[in-house]
Amino acid sequence: MAILAIVLKVLLFLSSFFLILTILLHKGQGGGLSDMFGGGLSSSVGSSGVAERNLNRITIGVGIVWVATIVGLGLIARFA
Repeated sequence: MAILAIVLKVLLFLSSFFLILTILLHKGQGGGLSDMFGGGLSSSVGSSGVAERNLNRITIGVGIVWVATIVGLGLIARFA
């Protein structure tokens, strides 16, 4: 059980990092953190619908992994 808990903690750290990264990469709706990274320079450069849909799918997938990891860690803590 200790090895599984360590693996889940590492997976939680990695998924948290990638979840923050994918959320910050989303196109902003005016102002905010996305403009800080160049999102407000040109509206035609980042207006690809396919790229935004793929980023949405990746964000949802990473979010599901994040939630499943937290549930797994909670189950280990409850029954250990």
